[in-house]
Amino acid sequence: MNFQLENNTEILDQYISGFRQYIFGESVLPTFISSNFCNMVGYTKEELESSTADLYAELVYQADRHTYEDFLNGIAQNRASDTTEYRLVKKDGSVVFVRDTMTVKESEDHSLVGYSVLTDITAVKAENENLRFLNDTVPCGMLKYTCEKNPKITFVNRQMLEMMRFPDSKDGEIDYLELYKDNIYLMIPMEERRKFSHFLNQVYTSGSPIAGELSVLRCDGTKAHLYGWVTKVTNTDGTEEFQSVCMDVTKRYYTKRATATERYLKALSDVYEKIFEYDFANGTVKYVSGGSDTFSRIRNLPMHMEEATEQWIEHSVYSDDRTLMHEFFSNVFMQNTSSGIRPPQIQYRVIKNGKIQYYAGIFLKIDSGVSLFCCRKLQNDGESEALRNENISLKNRNENIQEMIMRYTDGLAAFEITDDCVTPLYASDNVCEFFGFTKEEWLPLMKQSTTIREFVSRSAVDYEKFSELLRTGEAEFTYYDIDADTEKRIKAICSQKQADITSPRYVMLYKMDSSEQKNANVEQPKIYIRTFGYFDIFVNDKPIAFRNKKAKELLALLVDRRGGYVTSEQAIGYLWENDSANTVTLARYRKEALRLKNTLEEYGIGHIIESVDGKRRIIPEHIECDLYNYLSGKEEFTGLFKGSYLTDYAWGEMTLGELMNDAMN
Repeated sequence: MNFQLENNTEILDQYISGFRQYIFGESVLPTFISSNFCNMVGYTKEELESSTADLYAELVYQADRHTYEDFLNGIAQNRASDTTEYRLVKKDGSVVFVRDTMTVKESEDHSLVGYSVLTDITAVKAENENLRFLNDTVPCGMLKYTCEKNPKITFVNRQMLEMMRFPDSKDGEIDYLELYKDNIYLMIPMEERRKFSHFLNQVYTSGSPIAGELSVLRCDGTKAHLYGWVTKVTNTDGTEEFQSVCMDVTKRYYTKRATATERYLKALSDVYEKIFEYDFANGTVKYVSGGSDTFSRIRNLPMHMEEATEQWIEHSVYSDDRTLMHEFFSNVFMQNTSSGIRPPQIQYRVIKNGKIQYYAGIFLKIDSGVSLFCCRKLQNDGESEALRNENISLKNRNENIQEMIMRYTDGLAAFEITDDCVTPLYASDNVCEFFGFTKEEWLPLMKQSTTIREFVSRSAVDYEKFSELLRTGEAEFTYYDIDADTEKRIKAICSQKQADITSPRYVMLYKMDSSEQKNANVEQPKIYIRTFGYFDIFVNDKPIAFRNKKAKELLALLVDRRGGYVTSEQAIGYLWENDSANTVTLARYRKEALRLKNTLEEYGIGHIIESVDGKRRIIPEHIECDLYNYLSGKEEFTGLFKGSYLTDYAWGEMTLGELMNDAMN
């Protein structure tokens, strides 16, 4: 059955939203105005009809008239349908937002006729304005990102851009925002990526939001600390996405860290003679604890990390041990005492009052950016046996403390010991757990004395072993981690105040091995290095955005050596050709090497470089490179070289000459 519309005029007049018909000539003149449109703006048809002028244009909001005129001109020139949005001023003076959709058609007399339909979108605009107000005024960063394995950012608000310090994109420069949008993990430091991934998996599986605190890596290379929420939503089109709202709590974080560090130092200072704070994020070191000596003048004064360390080694460490100490600190600077690495320890000798004294030093991690180097004099200076046996190892495993230790993290405890009785003064939650107490049970113990035997009985630690800790000052406890299916160790260090047994004893506990296992099945990224022409490295077809030119040049140098080791002196000769290797340039070089390492780790490819005793090399097996492909002699790679090589760097001309000779022969 066919139905025909019998009264088209009535339909256009009453039922099509804001319908109008125009004739395009020297001016745009209305030929039909619907009652529906008149009701929208409050005017009658007679007030809007004219044979000489477009009175409708007078209703357009003054600031939007340019938009309206461009819209009409575009329609007339392109002879096509188009849509735009602008505001109209109603007869009563109020403003209405409209979406204008116009279609043009040429009539039989070749005149151009336009058919316009207006939709009132005032309510939608008001809602968007409210959202924009919240977006501009609430100090929260907002993110939307996909639920893929490597989530891609689909929306980021202005506050988040400011928190992350994204620079404005300029012609010819890298658009950092687009790089970060393609992989949200570029915003997350290496040590936090497992935690962030765990959050996302938990939110996706449970469907419930999660709140927490996380470190992020700003675009300028500095770190910020955010507190926020992650939730999963399903959009109207059925696609799933994560949404996050976060606040910048960096200032609060550093305040809290300073308080925790101060408490940490209080305990450590009773165990160690000197303590230095290494801030890897800012590249500084300062002397924070110790007696009255030459260091007192520079207490809490930040100094350049590598230069100050070099000076200390040269002026304090015994000459035969200086090379060992340089290598020790060089490795620490490269590793940044990352999570999962056993706290670096060293025994060395110093010259004090003309005599050689034996010392032990250890790096203790405060957080991802700060570590403490603590050193103390050994009791039996002249005996090499003391040096070899500095760490007391208790290898008898105690199966009864497995459950407690599996949840163990770094902790502090303080005790006041009188004769054979102990009064706890302070302990973090995990230390209470270690001794078999809850936090609630620990508090009453702080108000009374308990025999040592009774105090340690709940932890199932042998009384003899605990007594040995108090007597010698150090002990290791070995246990078996059932979840990780591997043996783990913790170490305890206790201050020794034998001359005054009523003085508080401070006990510091820390893990000696990571509780996390590397996942051998993690999918390795695709790495491609381009040397023919300008030098670049691509990870999964995306270029790495180096923040430092020298770090990038160092990588190019390692690639040029094709897997051979490059010493510090050799690298300095290429990177700073007018400077010789000395204390200053060596410190500068190590800083660039650290920056290169951190950049590669940000992209998950830190494994492509190997470092041994200060020498570095690229591992060819872990990368694909046009130079290596070309030199392989395979027929499919013979056309790769076209006469240019490492155009960025003058020192590449030597290899370029070799390539040119080979090509000519």
